[in-house]
Amino acid sequence: MVLKITDETIGGVLASNEYTLIDFWADWCGPCKMLAPIIDELAKDNTDMLIGKLDVSDNPRSSANYEITGIPCLVVFKNGTEVGRIKGLMPKAVMQKKINELKAL
Repeated sequence: MVLKITDETIGGVLASNEYTLIDFWADWCGPCKMLAPIIDELAKDNTDMLIGKLDVSDNPRSSANYEITGIPCLVVFKNGTEVGRIKGLMPKAVMQKKINELKAL
């Protein structure tokens, strides 16, 4: 299941999960909409990490804090610390490979 994350909840989400992937997205972003079903599949396949979505239009503070300059942008955290980013739309297999690489850090 993909969790909806907001400016108010992001701190608690990052503090309570070893691995977290946040999809920074917006409703007006075409590639973000195309990525949505892939994010749902990744959430089912990666039960060891919390996967959430944060709408940059509705949550400008988090977008600024994490210096999100383009979307879609997936940010992977380990114990609340950013370990890497996956930018843009790409096939699920490529994204999964990058996620596995980041979890190995």
